[in-house]
Amino acid sequence: MQTKLDFLIERVQKQNPQANIKKIRAAYECAAKAHEGQKRRNGEPYIIHPVAVAEIVVEMGLDTDSICAALLHDCIEDTEFGYKEIENKFGTPVAELVDGVTRLGMLRYSKEQEQFEDLRKMFLAMAKDIRVILIKLADRLHNARTFQFLPERKQRDKALETMEIYAPIAHRLGMSRIKWELEDLSLKVLDPIGYNEIVEGLKAQSEQHEEFLQGIQDRISTKLKEANIHNAISARVKHIYSIYRKMYAQHKTINEIYDICAVRVIVDTVADCYNVLGYVHDLYKPIPGRFKDYISTPKPNGYQSLHTTVIGRAGIPFEVQIRTVEMHKMAEYGVAAHWKYKQGLDKKGNEEAFAWIRQLLEAQQDTEAEDFIKNIKVDLFADEVFVFTPKGDVVNMPAGATPIDLAYAIHSAVGNRMTGCKLNGRIAPIDSQLKNGDIVEILTSKEAHGPSRDWVKIVKTTEARNKIKQWFKKECREENIVNGKEDLDRELRANLLYNGFYENEEVQKNTLNKFSFNTVDELYAAIGYGGIMLTKVINKVKDDVGKLRRQREQAERAAHPQNEQQQRRQNKSSDGVVVEGIDNCLVKFARCCTPIPGDEIVGFVTRGYGVSIHRRDCVNVHIEEEPDRWVRAWWDEDMAANAGHVNKFSTGLQISTRNRIGVLSDVTLAFASSKINVHEISARDLNDGYGVINAMVDVTSVHQLDNMISRLRSIKGVVDVTRTVDTN
Repeated sequence: MQTKLDFLIERVQKQNPQANIKKIRAAYECAAKAHEGQKRRNGEPYIIHPVAVAEIVVEMGLDTDSICAALLHDCIEDTEFGYKEIENKFGTPVAELVDGVTRLGMLRYSKEQEQFEDLRKMFLAMAKDIRVILIKLADRLHNARTFQFLPERKQRDKALETMEIYAPIAHRLGMSRIKWELEDLSLKVLDPIGYNEIVEGLKAQSEQHEEFLQGIQDRISTKLKEANIHNAISARVKHIYSIYRKMYAQHKTINEIYDICAVRVIVDTVADCYNVLGYVHDLYKPIPGRFKDYISTPKPNGYQSLHTTVIGRAGIPFEVQIRTVEMHKMAEYGVAAHWKYKQGLDKKGNEEAFAWIRQLLEAQQDTEAEDFIKNIKVDLFADEVFVFTPKGDVVNMPAGATPIDLAYAIHSAVGNRMTGCKLNGRIAPIDSQLKNGDIVEILTSKEAHGPSRDWVKIVKTTEARNKIKQWFKKECREENIVNGKEDLDRELRANLLYNGFYENEEVQKNTLNKFSFNTVDELYAAIGYGGIMLTKVINKVKDDVGKLRRQREQAERAAHPQNEQQQRRQNKSSDGVVVEGIDNCLVKFARCCTPIPGDEIVGFVTRGYGVSIHRRDCVNVHIEEEPDRWVRAWWDEDMAANAGHVNKFSTGLQISTRNRIGVLSDVTLAFASSKINVHEISARDLNDGYGVINAMVDVTSVHQLDNMISRLRSIKGVVDVTRTVDTN
C-alpha cells in the first residue's frame, strides 16, 4: 500500500505541482485507518478502492480537495468516521464533497418515482459543485472495472444503471474517455456474446488495421511536415460499444463495418486546424455530407474539433479529427479540464458550462416521473443538430427536433404565437425534422390562438413539451376539466370502476392524495391538459377498489366460517371447481382473467351458459351491480392435489424485454425446459430499444406459474413478466 500511495503522490506532483501533498497524505492515512480490516469482494484490502478512485481524479486534473474527497468518499457511509470529523480535519469543502458523493451512492435506480427524485437530487448536487459528480464518476469507473466480482444479478443491474445514467452524464460533461470505458465495461456484462464477438473480430483484423493506420499517419505527417505545421498524429480503432451500436443499428457483422478506424491530428492553433483540413482533403477524397465543424459551433458539452470522413487508397473510409491541444484536453476530460487550465471555474464559466443542468432542473417541473426518466435520456444522450436563425445565431437542438422545439427554445411566447415556419427560405411543415445547417424562421402572429394539443406528440424536447402543457394548464382550465372528466368517466366505465370511484369516498380520497390533488376538478384538469397519464389513475382506482372488495369478503368469511366449510363438503365439483349451491353445473373459465388453481375465484351465473369463473381481482368482477348472479366458488381440493395428472389451465403472460438478439429464443427455450406447453406466442418491438412478448401457456397451478415467471425474469434482457388476458 505504501507503493500505491507513493505512486499516487508522484502522479499528483506531475499533474498538479501546486497540490497540497501533506493534506493528501493525511487524507490517505485517515481513510486507511477508517477502512482497516475491511475487504472488497475480490478479497483485496478495501483501501485499494479509494486510492484507485483518487488516481482517476488525479488523472482528471482536479484540485487537492477533490483528491482528498476521493480518498475519503466511502468513510461516511461505511465507517464510523463521519461528516464532523472530516470537516474538523480537512475543512468544510472536503466534507461537503464527501457528503455529496455519499448521498449519490445511496440513490436507488428502481421505481420510476424514486429514480425521478434521485436524479433531481443528482442534478442539484451537480449544479452546486460539479466536482461531486466527477468524483462519483471516478468511483463508478473503478467499480465497473471490478464488476466480475459481484453476483451475476447485481452485475447486470449495476451495468444497466451505468449505461443508462452514468455514461450519458459523462457524455454530457464532455468526458469521452470515461464515457467510452463505462460503456465498454457495461456492454461486457450486458451482452458478453456480442462483446466477445467484436473483441475477437478486432483481434483478427488487428494487423490489417495497424498497417492501414500506419500508412495514413505517415502520409499525413509527411504532408504537414512539408507545410511546416507542428503536429502530433495518433490513430485508433473505435471503442467496442460504438462498433456494437453500429452493428446493431445497421444489422451488419463486424466484417461489414468499414469506418472502424480513425486518425486524430493535434496542432497548435485554430488556424492550423483548418489548414490541416485542406491538406487532408488534398490527400484523400472526402465523403459528401460527412464533414462537421465543431470548432465554430461547439457541442453543448464544450467539445470542439473538425471531423471529416474520407476514402483511403484501398477504398476504405476512415475519420479524421483535427483539434488543438486545449480542445483535445477538453475532449478527453470535459469539464474536468477547466481545473487543469484555470484551477476551477469562475461564476460566469459555471453558468456557461452548466446551463444544461439548469435547463434539466427547470424541465422537470410539473413532469411525471415516467416522462422525465424517458425524456432525460433524450436530453442527456441525444445526437445534436446545429441550425441557424435568420440573424445568423447558431442554436443547438437534439436530433429529430422540429421547428416547434426551436420556437419554444427561443421563448415560450414565440412558441405560443407560432403559426408556421420557413426552412431555408421556403414554407415548411411545422413537424419537419431539422437538419444540420438549416436556416429556420419562426412565423408568429398576435392573433394566434396558442399551441395545438397535437404538438405535445410532435415535439422532441422536454422543454417544449412542458411549456405546451403549461399553456393548456393556464389558459384552458374549464375546457381541461370537461375533457378530463369525459376521458376519466369513459375509462372508468370500460373497466367497471365507475361506481367504485364515484360512490366510495375512500377510493376517491386515496386517488387524489396519490397524485397530490386537492379536488376532483384538479384531477380532471390535469388529465385534460396531459399533466397526468390516465392509465395511472385507472390503475390506482383499480387497486383501491379491489383492496376494499377483498377486505369485505374476508370480513364476511371471518363472520361465517362454517358456511364456507359446509358448502365445500356438500357440493360436488365440475371441472375442478366447487360452486356454492350448485352440483355438477356447466363451468367455463373467463378469458378476461384466465383463472388457474391457486387463484381466489368467484362465479357469475350466465344466461344459458352455466357459471363463468373469474379471479376475484378481475376488473369485470363487480358484485354490487348484480349481487344475485354472483356466487361463491372454490377449487376442488382433491383436484388440486392431483393437478399435475389431471387438468391444465390456459393463462396469458406478457414479457417485457430489451431488444436483444436471441431473447425470444431464450424465452421459448425456458418454456420448453420447464415442460410448459405454449399454444400461442407473439413478439413485437416498441420504442426506445424495448420489446414485448405475449404468450398463452398451459399450467396446472399458480405455484407452477410463479416458478415459471421467476425463471423468465432471470433471462438476460427480460425486464418484467406479468399475467395478462386472452384477447381472442
